[in-house]
Amino acid sequence: MVSTFAGWAVAFGLLWQTVTIGIRSSQTGHGPYTSSFEVALFLAWLMVVVYFLTEWKYKIKDLGAFVIPLVFIVLLFSAFLSKYPALVPESEEVRFWLTMHRTLSIMGYAAFSIAFAAGIMYLIQEHQVKSKKLGMMYFRMPSLEVLDDLNFKVIMIGFPLFTLGFMTGSIWNMEMNLPFFSWDVARTLPLVVTWLIYCLVFFGRMLVGLRGKKAAQGAILGFITVIGTYFLHIL
Repeated sequence: MVSTFAGWAVAFGLLWQTVTIGIRSSQTGHGPYTSSFEVALFLAWLMVVVYFLTEWKYKIKDLGAFVIPLVFIVLLFSAFLSKYPALVPESEEVRFWLTMHRTLSIMGYAAFSIAFAAGIMYLIQEHQVKSKKLGMMYFRMPSLEVLDDLNFKVIMIGFPLFTLGFMTGSIWNMEMNLPFFSWDVARTLPLVVTWLIYCLVFFGRMLVGLRGKKAAQGAILGFITVIGTYFLHIL
């Protein structure tokens, strides 16, 4: 009963977010990717969409307990951001690369949020198995194999998207007559570190069979750097 109510509540929230983004886009004449407020709304919306797709595919009952609080934090943060729309570049080409950069990056972030949740669940499940103290969550969560597979599959989607977002951001810089890379250490270094962490998890799985606990820890660490990178880029 509680889980059903929670699912409908999240679905209603997604509908409200969709309507809000649609109305704002019709008013501003562009997608939700320019101001910090729009980016936060778009990120929260995509996280819920990816959550629903993952829950539908894997039927993991408690996945929402780890994903939805992240969505709530993003939405809560957005409440303190300026609602005024940002200026949109007049050049169609510059606007295109801005759209691609923001959209691909945020799609990657949304996928990483699922990998983070799967990583947390993996560590909890593994601890219960090793300690032989099987709590209620043990019987509600899927097997370690399923969680490990989910972790890799969403990173397999999120990492290329994030990489393309990184690359299109550099192209956008060039279109704005800025250097190919912005060497603002406070903003660029966390982004590079984030990319390297997911790169290790992504290629580590394919080349040396990195999986299990180490892959879960990599997904968690990577998402922590994602949060830091996100806040540094929208503040």
